[in-house]
Amino acid sequence: MIVHTTTPSRLGETRLPDGRLLGWAEWGPQEGTPVLLCPGAATSRSLGFGPDAVATLGVRLVSVDRPGLGASTPAPGRTFADFAADVRELCARRGFDRPAVVGNSQGAPFALACAEAGLASALALVSAADEVAAPEFAAVLPAELRALTERAVHDPSGAEEFFAGFDAESMWDMVMDGSPDCDLAVYRDPGFSAAYRRALDEGFARGAAAGYARDTVLAMGQWPFALGSLALPVDIWYGEHDTAHSPDNGALLASRIPGARRRVVPGIGGALLWTHAEEILTSLTHGAAR
Repeated sequence: MIVHTTTPSRLGETRLPDGRLLGWAEWGPQEGTPVLLCPGAATSRSLGFGPDAVATLGVRLVSVDRPGLGASTPAPGRTFADFAADVRELCARRGFDRPAVVGNSQGAPFALACAEAGLASALALVSAADEVAAPEFAAVLPAELRALTERAVHDPSGAEEFFAGFDAESMWDMVMDGSPDCDLAVYRDPGFSAAYRRALDEGFARGAAAGYARDTVLAMGQWPFALGSLALPVDIWYGEHDTAHSPDNGALLASRIPGARRRVVPGIGGALLWTHAEEILTSLTHGAAR
């Protein structure tokens, strides 16, 4: 059986200058090549990926709870730039300089924020939540998603209040109901489903209003990034059966980032991070070494 994830090797919280705590989890050797993970929607630091690949490649995988999720103190009204500032402080205090960064699903725009702030040596966007508010997508979004996107752009407070009504169970149901069979084979694995559901429980432990709702409004709104100014190796990964994260499997996103390499992997959907960890990490660490 493929081991998709394991419990963290190390857990901790770092105190930031304003007194807030930022929760983190680590896998792999402490002296390994640092790779920072921005996890997907509402999942906590405890859901990593690729334990065998981490060990083989000598990677120190560091997963970070965004504010209001898991062990991290809420920060109402926070921005992408605020998150990048938190990560800058974490890197300084944890002793790793310019890690390679992975952004999975809703974590992708937060990984982009780190890259734009100059904190990343290389970037992998995996099953990335795309900028659905981009005008190029207006005509192709399903009606329900288009309405939510317009609300996130024009009424962010109202959208945040709406997303505050979600919980761990409704998020799990949404993922399971919207996933193709190839992903369900991963998600229904007993070990993986237990880890995923635990990460959701931790992500919603303070309620959706503390973290998930703000994350979602930021991710679904208009992104403030100058994507054309990014100057680092960028890999963009999608599974061919992923219909949830991007209207065009990242084609537009890749065209907006100079030199970005887009890879569409057959036979899988949004569970790509856990089925193709070695390929993702190998390419990422090679890019960071350049």
